[in-house]
Amino acid sequence: MKNYEALLNLFSEHLEKYRSQLSAKQPKELYEPENYILSLGGKRLRPLLCLIACDLFDKDPKRALDSALSVELFHNFTLIHDDILDNAPMRRNQPTVHTKWNINIGILSGDVMMAKAYDILNRYNATQLKSLLNIMLATSIEVCEGQQMDMNFEKSKSVTVSEYKQMITFKTAVLLGCSLKMGAINADASEEDAEHLFEFGKHLGIAFQLNDDMLDAYSANEKFGKQVGGDILANKKTFLIVKAFELANASQKQKLESYLNLTSMKGLEKISGTLELFKELNIKTLAQNEADSHTKEAISHLKLVNANHHKIKQLEELATTLLTRDI
Repeated sequence: MKNYEALLNLFSEHLEKYRSQLSAKQPKELYEPENYILSLGGKRLRPLLCLIACDLFDKDPKRALDSALSVELFHNFTLIHDDILDNAPMRRNQPTVHTKWNINIGILSGDVMMAKAYDILNRYNATQLKSLLNIMLATSIEVCEGQQMDMNFEKSKSVTVSEYKQMITFKTAVLLGCSLKMGAINADASEEDAEHLFEFGKHLGIAFQLNDDMLDAYSANEKFGKQVGGDILANKKTFLIVKAFELANASQKQKLESYLNLTSMKGLEKISGTLELFKELNIKTLAQNEADSHTKEAISHLKLVNANHHKIKQLEELATTLLTRDI
């Protein structure tokens, strides 16, 4: 991220200017939660990618500041609503919006953030506005579809690898692609270049989620902020679980189901038994190969973008850094 410190600072200033206006808005129960969720920080990866995409074409990244803000507001709207759907008590080590206030306020404050995410784009001229709205609207629908698919998976006895990848593509990856494409639109890039950047972001997002699945199961480092084996304890259908069921023979399937049916009281047995079956089926290697495949696909699209070659290389290095986490 060091190469992009100036862009991060640029966006931070823009965000703080936006937040400073929220304290005076009424009713406060609607706008205080918005200010609160935006104050919790995070990597700001999506708005950063938006500014990076504009800068790739040697255009002033300030052109993309409102697109970046739009993406960040939309992303945080999804976090508020996802926390309600998941009944999550904490977000970034702080109480979630619906916990700090209540569910009704969480729903409404999320709704107004989504509306404002679109309204901010009205600051652009008619030509850019149409393109920006088209990609934002398409992405918004897919994010909702991905969330519903994820919820459906909780009750489904059988999920295919293809279905799982479709879910993470919609729920997580397309918003990264959208962020990059919006920045390219602000730079007046060609449709072809904008689409290559979208595909780069999408495949990067898929690879990132696959790596996240592996980190949950195999990382012994608490810096990632998640309990190791937490997905296994929660019976979450990750790539690892889905792939294991796809490859397992009848005996292995029965054993895997028995581990997943164990209660949290037998958490260590549940995690160790499931990981042993993963080892038998070579799941970790298969997951890594899948992540590597999407990483290569992402880079192949990035290299087709007709922009500043030095800046393209820097973005490739950022992608590699994001995906190089200890497993």
